[in-house]
Amino acid sequence: MSLIKKLSTYWLYQLLGWGGFIIINMFFAYTFDRFDSRFLYRIFIYVALGVLFSHIMRYTIRRLNLLMQPLQQQIINFIILTIVFSTLLGATEAFGSRYLHIENSGAKKYELSIIILNNSFYAFLFFFIWNCIYYIYHYIQQNRRQQLDTLKLEALVKELELKTIKSHINPHFIFNALNSIRALIDENPSRARTAITELSNILRSSMQAEKLETVPFERELNIVKDYLALEYIRFEDRLKIEYQIDEDTLDQPVPPMMLQTLVENAIKHGISKQMNGGIVKIISDFNRDQHELIVQNTGKINGTINGDGFGITSTQNRLHLLFGDKANFSIKEVAGNIVEAKVVLPVAITV
Repeated sequence: MSLIKKLSTYWLYQLLGWGGFIIINMFFAYTFDRFDSRFLYRIFIYVALGVLFSHIMRYTIRRLNLLMQPLQQQIINFIILTIVFSTLLGATEAFGSRYLHIENSGAKKYELSIIILNNSFYAFLFFFIWNCIYYIYHYIQQNRRQQLDTLKLEALVKELELKTIKSHINPHFIFNALNSIRALIDENPSRARTAITELSNILRSSMQAEKLETVPFERELNIVKDYLALEYIRFEDRLKIEYQIDEDTLDQPVPPMMLQTLVENAIKHGISKQMNGGIVKIISDFNRDQHELIVQNTGKINGTINGDGFGITSTQNRLHLLFGDKANFSIKEVAGNIVEAKVVLPVAITV
C-alpha cells in the first residue's frame, strides 16, 4: 500500500495545503530575490507552527463537538477560533523569529507588537481559509450521511410496511372454499378437482406477493377469476360476474393481490349481505395517461367502509408507498345500489 493510501483524508489535506503554501512562498521569494537561508528557516517554522496550531484547532472543534451545535453558534465559534489561533500563531512566529535572529531584515525596525499584529492578520487569512474548508467539508459529509441514513430508513420503513400489509393479504374465504370443495367431492368430483387447482393458484399467488412489488395485470386478473369461480360454488346464481377488460391493459403492472382484495371486499361487504345476491363487475381501461381499475358490486357504501376496513386501508397504503401521488384510490356509490371502488395507476410504457 502506498504512502498516500496510508494517510487519512485529514492529513492528506494538511500535506497538500501546507505543501502548496510552501511552494507558492518559495516561488515568490525566488522571483523577488528574497530566497536565502533565513527565509527557509522562517518558512519551516511558520509551516510547522501552522500544522501544529491547525491540528490543535481541529482537536478543539472535535473535543467540544462544535460541529453538532446550531449553525449560528458554529459561525460564532468559527470566528473566535480563527482569531485566537491566528493570534497565537502570529505571536509565536514573531517571538521565535526574533529570538533565533531569522526575521526579515525590514522587520527589525518595527516594534514587536506591530510585527505580531501583522503576522496575526496574515495568519487569520490562512486559518480562515483552513476553517472554511474544514467546516464545509464536514458539513457536506454530514449532509450526505444524513441523506443516506434517511434513504436507508425510508427504504426500511417502506419494506416493513409493505411486508406488514402483504402479510394480511391472505384469502378470507379459505374455509368457505374448503367446505364448498368438500361438498363437491361426491356431487361433482371433476369440479372439485378444478376448485382445488383454483384454490392452490390463489394461495401460491398470495405467498409470492411478498417477493414482488408489482405483477402484470393479466396475472392478477387470472387469480381473481379463480377466486370468483370458487365463490360462485358458494353463491351459485346469487353471484353474477362481468368483465370489461381492455386487452391493452393486461401487461400493465399492478400491486399483487390488490385487485383480489377489492373483489374480496365486494363479495364480503356487498354480495354476501344481499338476500338476492348481486353482480360483481371488473373494469380495466385507459383514461388518458392513467390505468383505471374499477370493481363494482351490488350493495351500499356503508357496508363496505364499516366492515373490518383492512382491504381499503391496505390498498391506500400500498398505492402511496409504491407510486406516491401518481396513484389514488376512491370508493363511492353509483346508480343507487352499486358500490364502485376505483384505483388509478400511472401507465407504464412497455416494449
